[in-house]
Amino acid sequence: MLEPAKPLAPPLLTMSGVHTHIGQYHILQGVDLLVPRGGLSVLLGRNGAGKTTTLRTIMGLWQASAGSILFEGRDITKMATPDIARLGIAYVPESMAVFSDLTVRENLYLAARSGPLDQARVDWICGFFPALKKFWNYPAGNLSGGQKQMVAIARAIVEPRKLLLVDEPTKGLAPAIIQSLIAAFRELKETDTTILLVEQNFNFVRSLGDTVSVMDDGRVVHAGSMDELATNDELQQRLLGLSLDSHQ
Repeated sequence: MLEPAKPLAPPLLTMSGVHTHIGQYHILQGVDLLVPRGGLSVLLGRNGAGKTTTLRTIMGLWQASAGSILFEGRDITKMATPDIARLGIAYVPESMAVFSDLTVRENLYLAARSGPLDQARVDWICGFFPALKKFWNYPAGNLSGGQKQMVAIARAIVEPRKLLLVDEPTKGLAPAIIQSLIAAFRELKETDTTILLVEQNFNFVRSLGDTVSVMDDGRVVHAGSMDELATNDELQQRLLGLSLDSHQ
C-alpha cells in the first residue's frame, strides 16, 4: 500500500497580486511570487522588469498599493521597514549601501542588532572575504566597489537571517570575488537562511539557484526549477531573449 504523500511545506514568503506605484509610474502590476523555505530562489528578467522594485516592496522601502505579502504566514504588506527587519529579513541593495565614514568593524557592529559581534560569526564571514579583516579599521568609504559589496553582504549576514534579499551582488566584481560570493551563498544555503537573489550573471545563478521566477513588465511570467530553465534553450529564448550558455 502506498504511503500518502507528505504535504508540501508552506512557502516562507508569498506575494499575491502585488501592485506598486512609484509616483505616476505603475511598476509592479500584479506580482505573484512564492519563495520556498530554504535554498536559493532567483529572480530574472530584463532591465526595468520590476525585479528591484519587488525586493524593495518586500522590504517595505516602497509600499504596495494593492495585493498582499505574507512572511511565515504573517501579513507584512503595510509594515514599516524596521519591523520587517526585526522579523529576520535583510536586504543587500545594488547600491552597496555602507556607512562611508565608519570603519568596516563599525559597519558590522551597527548591523548586529542583538548585541556585540559574535567573533565566530565574524571569522566565518572573513573566511569568504579576507579583505574585510585587512581593512577592518579602515573607513568603508575608502574601499573599492568590490570591497564595499563585501561589507554590504557581511552586514546583512553578520547575524543569522531567515530571508536574505540580494540585488545584483556580482555587478562590477572581479572573478575572484565572485567565486568568494559563490562559496558564501553555498554555505548560507546549508543554514536556515533562505535567499532571494536578483542577478544578471546567469552562469552565477545557474550554479546556485534552486528555483527561478522570470519577470516581464511588472509581472512574474514563469516560475519553476533552475534546472528546467538552465537546460532548456528554447525556454531561455522565449522568456529572456537569450541563452544562458552564451553568458558563461
